[in-house]
Amino acid sequence: MSTNTLMIRDFPQDERPRERFIQNGPQSLSNHELIAILLRTGTKDESVLQLSNRLLTHFEGLRMLKAATLEEMTEIKGIGSAKAIQILAAVEIGRRITNLSYHDRYVIRSPEDGAKYLMNDMRFLSQEHFVCLYLNTKNQVIHKQTVFIGSLNASIVHPREVFREALKRSAASVIAVHNHPSGDPAPSREDIEVTKRLVECGKIIGIDLLDHLIIGENKFVSLKEKGYL
Repeated sequence: MSTNTLMIRDFPQDERPRERFIQNGPQSLSNHELIAILLRTGTKDESVLQLSNRLLTHFEGLRMLKAATLEEMTEIKGIGSAKAIQILAAVEIGRRITNLSYHDRYVIRSPEDGAKYLMNDMRFLSQEHFVCLYLNTKNQVIHKQTVFIGSLNASIVHPREVFREALKRSAASVIAVHNHPSGDPAPSREDIEVTKRLVECGKIIGIDLLDHLIIGENKFVSLKEKGYL
């Protein structure tokens, strides 16, 4: 190994890509540092940072790199099939994220839409599942999260669990849904208490609870339609 070659372990800890990623986030890293994390190791003659920098230079930056083939990648000294596949897989994930379309997302315009979205998943469950649907400003479902499993009461279903995910997803509104294993979707006193608590907390943080649906045996109840929201 060349005595002039610096390996990752030779760098101060706060200059190593992984450590900087953890401390400052991915946005703090340069392109070749991000690629170095994907490559993981260099060669006997150069560090992974040197290898990733040479890879980027070869393709004249990310624009050409995203169009590279496996064959073109493995022509570069120090880039074998495993390293090339890791890079190309990351490029493909980025491409798919870019191409995600909001038009394909399920839109909820009514209680019936919400019930239809989850009816087949929840009608036969043997335990109560409390599920939240997180919607964007167009009422499209951007995320579904099971918040709690078990008997429902206001002390167990914490608003912070519901709205923490809403904040994380930048949701504009939330629809709560839970099932009654008995098949009867009639709301209990606990169901109503949970609903009112979620409505109050949602108003405080500016994220509306649009509805609370109770799923039974091929039927449902909307607590909004019942006047509890």
